[in-house]
Amino acid sequence: MKKLAIAMLLAGATSLMADGAAIYAKCVGCHGANGEKSALNKSAVIQGQDAAKTVEQLNGYKAGTLNQYGMGGLMKGQVAALSDADIQAVADHIAGL
Repeated sequence: MKKLAIAMLLAGATSLMADGAAIYAKCVGCHGANGEKSALNKSAVIQGQDAAKTVEQLNGYKAGTLNQYGMGGLMKGQVAALSDADIQAVADHIAGL
């Protein structure tokens, strides 16, 4: 009985983990499926970018303190609802592209 409860708990915990690929799906239109595009021909290519740098940038956009390439307002709207775990997950995904 205890093993079943532990298995159910672990299954629930893994479903609560942020899925970087799923989060990145809304980024594809501007950044490309593999982060290979310059968003709106303004931004740098993000493919393979260091996760720590991405976390820093996304947090800056979310806080409204970063306006890189004039994309601050657009990006703030894109990341406003992301949690810290979501931001880390998508940053890890981008680093692996």
